Amino acid sequence: MTENEISNIIIGLAIDVHKALGPGLLENAYQECLFYKIKQRGLVVEKEKTIPIIFEEIKLECGYRVDLLVENKFIIEIKSVESLTTIHLAQTLTYLKLGKYKLGLLINFNELLLKNGIRRVINDK
Repeated sequence: MTENEISNIIIGLAIDVHKALGPGLLENAYQECLFYKIKQRGLVVEKEKTIPIIFEEIKLECGYRVDLLVENKFIIEIKSVESLTTIHLAQTLTYLKLGKYKLGLLINFNELLLKNGIRRVINDK
């Protein structure tokens, strides 16, 4: 399954979660529900996947964690904030680069219409 195919599935599942819960909850509630829906769909998903930093050939466990990693190649970063900022995008892009992943989604569930809170993030390097 390609990253784009995974992306389409995740967007649909995130919309389902948002329709059921609405905006205003903490990030972990959306994370748990989306995790459940992804597993229910039959995809391999990991929660709070640690991403180490490699610095001068030393592997550093600095506590960076991707909210959800799907099929070991697609990341999902979940937010529940007033609005997404460039810092949120930079964080997601950094996770993609550190993990050597191509594509991910940054999803802000604190929107009246979820499509306004979804950003595809691409690692083109």
